[in-house]
Amino acid sequence: MTLDSLLAAGAPPVCAILRGLRPEEAVEIGTALVDAGIRIIEVPLNSPEPFESITALQQAFGETALIGGGTVLSVEAVDDLRRTGGRIMVTPNTDPAVIARGAQYGFDMLPGFMTPSEGFAAVRAGARRLKLFPAASLGPAYIKAIKEVLPRHVGLWAVGGTGADTIGQWLGAGCEGIGVGGALYRAGDTAATVADRAKALVEAWRALR
Repeated sequence: MTLDSLLAAGAPPVCAILRGLRPEEAVEIGTALVDAGIRIIEVPLNSPEPFESITALQQAFGETALIGGGTVLSVEAVDDLRRTGGRIMVTPNTDPAVIARGAQYGFDMLPGFMTPSEGFAAVRAGARRLKLFPAASLGPAYIKAIKEVLPRHVGLWAVGGTGADTIGQWLGAGCEGIGVGGALYRAGDTAATVADRAKALVEAWRALR
């Protein structure tokens, strides 16, 4: 399963960012997301025991969803992520060595960038998609401007201040998708709360179609 195949099959272009997720709640929260239609799930590595959570999610949903890790900051962390079976790697920055290792392993990657220089560096290292972060600080107009110079084949995702109320703005500006953190899940949230937020987000995306 790849990000390309998921999107081609009609999955919402939404990556759920589960910062602070604990291993013991991973499957329950994952179920809430997958049942609502979310098919891309990221556990940031600054969460408690993140590789345990990623492994649990991969074992439970790896056939129907793209599971992986975020806040990946080192080549060693890429190696650890590979051992979980996860298939997507997200970073908050542009580190050519980290991106190159992810490309070597065949991960779907969303490396974080802000400037054109960072974007081009990520593409040279092997990225096919980029994550604009923090997106809300720059706005949809920035997406339109930066798409004028980046290679046409590079997909842009907006992360930071995104949610059901803004997904239309980001997709309308030319983003391929968005990553959503606190508007979907915050540490301590119940599965029922996450389910309600995920359903609202998917409904907002469907309304755009």
